[in-house]
This record gives sequence, structure tokens and C-alpha cells, in this order.
Amino acid sequence: MNATACFHCGEANPASPVILARVQGRERAVCCPGCQAAAEWIDTLGLGDYYRLRSEPALRSDLGFDYSAWDRPALRRLHVRETAPGRAEVIVLVDGLRCSACAWLIERAMRSTPGVLEVGVNALARRVVLDFDPRKVALSGLLAALARLGYTPHPLTAEMIDSQRQRESRDAMKRLAVAGLGTMQAMMMAVALYAGVFDGIDPAVREFFRWLGFLVATPVVLYSAQPFFRGALREWRSHRLSMDTPVALAIGLIYLASLVGVLVGGHEIYFDSVSMFVLFLLLGRHLAMRARHRAGDVVDALSRLQPALAERREGSAFASVAVHELEPGDIVRVASGAAIPADGLLRDRACRIDESLLSGESTPVRRDPGQPVIAGSLVIDGPIELEVRRIGADTVLAGIVRMVTHAASERPRLARIADARAARFVLRVLTVTVLTALAWAWFDPSRALPAALAVLVVSCPCAFALAVPAALTRAVAVLAQRGVLVVDADALEALATADRFVFDKTGTLTEPSFERTGVQVARGTLDDALGIAAALEQGSTHPLALALRRMAASAPARSAAQLRQIAGAGVEGEVDGVHYRLGRVDFALGVDPDRTSAPTDALVLADADGEIARFAVGEQARAGVIDLIRDLKARGIGCEILSGDCQDRVDAIAARLGIGECTAKADPAAKLARLDALRKAGHVVAMVGDGINDAPVLAGADVAIAIGNGSAMAHAASGILLASSQLDSLIEARRIAGEMLARLKQNLGWALAYNLAAVPLAALGWVPPWLAAIGMSASSIVVVLNSLRIGRRPSIAASGPSPATGKHVREAAA
Repeated sequence: MNATACFHCGEANPASPVILARVQGRERAVCCPGCQAAAEWIDTLGLGDYYRLRSEPALRSDLGFDYSAWDRPALRRLHVRETAPGRAEVIVLVDGLRCSACAWLIERAMRSTPGVLEVGVNALARRVVLDFDPRKVALSGLLAALARLGYTPHPLTAEMIDSQRQRESRDAMKRLAVAGLGTMQAMMMAVALYAGVFDGIDPAVREFFRWLGFLVATPVVLYSAQPFFRGALREWRSHRLSMDTPVALAIGLIYLASLVGVLVGGHEIYFDSVSMFVLFLLLGRHLAMRARHRAGDVVDALSRLQPALAERREGSAFASVAVHELEPGDIVRVASGAAIPADGLLRDRACRIDESLLSGESTPVRRDPGQPVIAGSLVIDGPIELEVRRIGADTVLAGIVRMVTHAASERPRLARIADARAARFVLRVLTVTVLTALAWAWFDPSRALPAALAVLVVSCPCAFALAVPAALTRAVAVLAQRGVLVVDADALEALATADRFVFDKTGTLTEPSFERTGVQVARGTLDDALGIAAALEQGSTHPLALALRRMAASAPARSAAQLRQIAGAGVEGEVDGVHYRLGRVDFALGVDPDRTSAPTDALVLADADGEIARFAVGEQARAGVIDLIRDLKARGIGCEILSGDCQDRVDAIAARLGIGECTAKADPAAKLARLDALRKAGHVVAMVGDGINDAPVLAGADVAIAIGNGSAMAHAASGILLASSQLDSLIEARRIAGEMLARLKQNLGWALAYNLAAVPLAALGWVPPWLAAIGMSASSIVVVLNSLRIGRRPSIAASGPSPATGKHVREAAA
């Protein structure tokens, strides 16, 4: 870079004063103090190699912007999630994140920032995930550090996503338009020259058309083809090979050979071919970009669900306020057909809620007073009033967006394998190109360049490079739309190939149930007891609380105050000024558990005068579990139960579901030992659980599946999370995972077959460069369109491939 252009951002340097930044021991001219500070900070961190690896200049650094507004509690709550004491997480969109070198720089620079615990960068989606300790660094400090590097951070909102996509689409369309116009003009010149070969043409006119061809092809090569040259430069600097290397070589060689032909009066020029080559390449990339945007539509649609405004009660009236102004405890009104602005509890009356985009369930669900409602859900029967509980980054909606973003940011095993194969393939392509050129130089030197270029173009590994990410991105998005959230990208491969499903019983295969006939009332009426119990359990997501509220739906609604949850015992609070306890008999009655003979599988409601009612706890199979077990067994997949419950209950549910193998009274250590034994026996194990004690067991399986209404610890250990409570959604998840592997196998097979067929033809000189460009672009488009077929079929009970088929697919992919 010359001294007239900024070493950091590439903009023009001022004539005076001269601003210098010292990078890797050398003085570099920069345009402003912001770029000077950014360059010297990058060098201070020991990351000066960024300037060698990058494919284009960074954005100009702006040190004057104040990010302190992000530290305001109302705004911070909207974007930052507290994941644990001393640990928070934020996802931001980043302008200027253009390539893997940018991702490399951001990851390493931010890791060196005090208080940063973990950094995740998705260069494709231009998003950065930061885990940090808010006690050591403020959010504004993190954003200022990003800006100091030359990357402008923005909140992850629908408006910013749209703006970013529009910029990307505009840039792609401009390059495509220049390539299209240039190709049409170059073809016109080529037609005139080809006609002159047969009908005769004046040498001066021929030279004129040749120079015109050069003029119209030059903008195509120097502007439209810039992304390929930048990508190749980045690959060479990082000492790795990928698809941009042969593409850039082909474009550069065709263009330079044609220019030499014009200068020395050679017989063949290829300005039409190089223009058409670039056009088809850009068309393929444009379609891939459209497919990537479509694959991300589900995540972006989730980001749009939360409204910007809410109607909050202020005194006796309601006023419109921004969502970030809401506080826990606020009363919010939501009109019919409107989206719920925050997680909360329904207050006034029962209604139907559409949670289809969150849970995948198309049928609206009924919510009764006291039951939780989720931000982003649509109210069918409004208006309703709700009490706000969680806002912004703490909502279920934000959690779903976060999990899918994490999954899309990862590089799964299959993608790493595909990258390695593509690199080896490029090396072989370059070798075959050189051998082709040498062979034709021996037999017919005039055909050496066209044949070598055709080999270089036709065998570009674009289809190999797109095969895995196209299929994976589509599968993750389709599953999110259907209520199955992929947390770990490798989990899909394991789910499709699993030949052993292990289930926890309580809360997974079964859920608690209550019957009105099973309630023993000691004092008062049944409706009074049910109303008090439902009030005490309001807002709780525990399966027992949900079942109790369902049974009490017909009882008069009551409200409770001063609620206090006692882990493993029950809940206490005041209803109409009277203190009540609901839970285990020893907790409710205040007696020694060893000195009571009352059954332990019942909830007791009591006040200061003693027992009011006793609710016998029953057990029923969870919705969809029978269909799931039947489907798995039909496909030859083994099922078993690992439970800490007593033997009689485990045997009963196993007999009801037709599961032959079951283990009772198993603690987490025993469960882990069983999983380890299964895996050592050669099984691919899928573990399904929901409780806190399932978390370590889930981590020990090949693929861990957690139920959406389970514990947070189970969610954290899972690779797949079911947003709905119906287990039969796993049938659809297995089908989509199997379809992903099948499409992946087809993509890789197509890419291999195409290259095996096309390379010999190109080497023999039977494929001109322009036709090679069409073939290469067509192979990439076929891969993208084939991946978009994932999830096109309607949901069916039939699941994905059998374990044997899945094993062969996995071996083929590897």
C-alpha cells in the first residue's frame, strides 16, 4: 500500500500533518488518529499478522462515538443476558466483518480484553457473540474495543438485519449488473470477430473490435471479479487452498492471455469467455446468498416477533411505551392479533395463544389465568392483560434466537472434513492443469492455454465447498421453524445415525396428573382448595404445578402474595390474608418425615390449623411418546429407560410403552456408566431427559436431547432442544436430520461425478473455457437448490433413515 493511502483503512491520507503508526517495527502512514490508534493497538496485542492475512482494508476507525448509552439498564436489559453470577452474554451485528482474517482478529483481540470470557465470531452472518464478566468490563467498553479495531457494532434487531442484508444485496447486484452488461458487450464484439474469420474482416476493424472487447471486459475483471481475487489473496497469505484460488487464477490467466493476444496480434482472445465466466460465477454466488438469507429467515423472523412498543398500565389508563422501558411487575395489555412484548403471567381471563413460530405447534394453545405466556406469541382472543416477568435478552424468544445463532456459528465435523477435502482437491486440480498444459504444449502448443484454462475452470471445487454448509444451514433453519432447536451443529449427524435411544422417565416419558376424584378434602370445599392451590402455584413451570393448575381451571381464580419456593419441599404464600403451605406432607404440616406414615406421592395443602386437602399425584404418558417409541422400534432402533424412580413405576411405564429394557433407582453415576457401556459396545446413543439430575448424563451421550419445559441445566447440556413438550416432534427431527445427510451425500456425489466426467473432457480440449464456466456454475447451483429441498415434504410420522443407512451416509460423508 502506498503512502498516499491509509495503511489501516485504505482511505486517502492528508497532505499534512503526516500521521504515522508503528506496526511490526515499521512506520506506516495512516489517515487519522483513529486508524493510528487501531493499528498500534492491533500491533500491541501481537496481532500484526492481520494486515498480512486480510483480503481488503478495514473500515475507518471512529474513536469519537460514545457507547455509554448501552450501559443504561433499560437498553442493556434488552440485549444482555445474565447467564450466571459474574457471567453475561450479548450478540451484536458488526459492520466491516468481511473475511476470516477479520474473524481471526476480532476473536484474538477481544479475548485479550480484561473481563472477556469467550468470543464467537460468525463471519458469514457478521455476528459476534461475547461472554463477559460485567463486574470487570462494561458493555460499552466491549463495543468501544470492537470500534477501536475498525468494526462498528450494532444491536441485533430486525432493522439492523434488514439494513445489513440490503447492503450485501446491493453490492452483489452492482457486481452482477456490471458483469452482465460487460458480457453482453463482449459477446457482441466476439460475434463480429468470429464472423470475420469466415467472411473476411479488415485488419484495422478487427483490431478495433479486439480493443473494444478489452475495454468492456476490464471492468468485469477488475470490479465484478474483485471478491475472487481478494479470496485467493487471503488463501495464499494464510497458506491454505480453497475454491477462490483456481477461480482467480483462471480469470487472471484468461484476461492476461487475451491482452497479450491483442498486443502482439495473436489469433485467439477470450474476453467474451472471461466475462461470461465471471457472470456465471457471480450468478451462482448470488443464488447461494439468496439461499443463505432464506435459511436464516427463521432466525431473523424470530428477531422480528418482539414488538417495539407495549401498552403499560399507568394508574387507571394504559400508555404506549418502548419495550425496553418495561419492568418486571408491570401490567401490560395486548390486543387481539398483536404480539406479546415480554414473558409474563396471564392475569384477567383465559385465551388462546398462537406459539407456532416458537414451538412449531400450529394449533393455538389455551392459557388460563396464572399461566405463563411467551414474548413473540400472538394473542388470538384479545384483549388480555399480563404481568411482566422477563424482558429483552432474558425472554424465551431471545434464548431461541441465541441458541440457533450459536449452532449456525459453529464449524461441525462434516464441514471441517469438507474443507479439508476441498483443499486437497484444489491441489490436485492445479497439478492436473499444469500436466494438461505441458501435454498440449508438446502435441499442439496453440491449444495448451485453452485446455489448461478449461481444466482450471471446470474443476473448481465450488460445489464441494457449498455441499456441507448449504445442507446444514437449511436443516437447522427448518428444524427451528418446527420447534426443534439445534444447539450443537454436530448433533444432527448423531441424531440421524443413532441406533439407541435412552429415556429418563419422570418428566420425559411421563408427566404428573391429578384427578378431582383423587382429592381428599379435610376442610372446606373442593373448589376452595383447588383455587388456593392454583394461586400458590401461579407462575411456576414445574410439571406438578402445571398439572395442578390444569385441574383447577374450573375453580374460581384467586391470587397469592409473598410467594416463596422451597426447593424439593413445596411453596408457601398468602391468599386472602391467610398463610398457606403446599407440598410434601412433612413440609406442609411441619412434621418429621420419618415419623409420618402418610403417602409421599401426594401434595398436601395446609394452613396454621392443619391439613385442608390432599392431592394424589398420578402419572400419565407424555403427549406423542407412544408414536415416537412405535416409530423408533419400527426402524430397528433400541429403546430403554434409565430412571431414578422406584422399580414398580418404571416397570409399569415400560410395559405400557412396550419398552423391553429398563433400569430403576439409577443415580447419575449409574446412568453415565450405562451410557458408557452402550457406546463401548458400538452404539450411537441418544439420551432424552429434562431434569437437573439429567444434565451430566446428557453430556455423556453422542447426542443429548432436552425437553423445552425442563430445567436450565438440562438445556445447557443438550445438543438438541425440543421447544414443545410433545416428544413426537423427535420423529420429524430425525427425518430432517436423515434428509440432511441424504442431501449431503447427493451433493458430494454430484460434485464428484461432475468433476470425474468434466475434467477428462476439458483436458482433451473438448470443452471451451466459456462452457466450463457454465458447467462449474451449474454444479454449484444444483448443490444449493438440492439443499433447499430439505424440509419441503410435509411433516409425517415416518422418520429418517435406519441406523444402517445412516451409518453408510456418515461413512460416505467422511
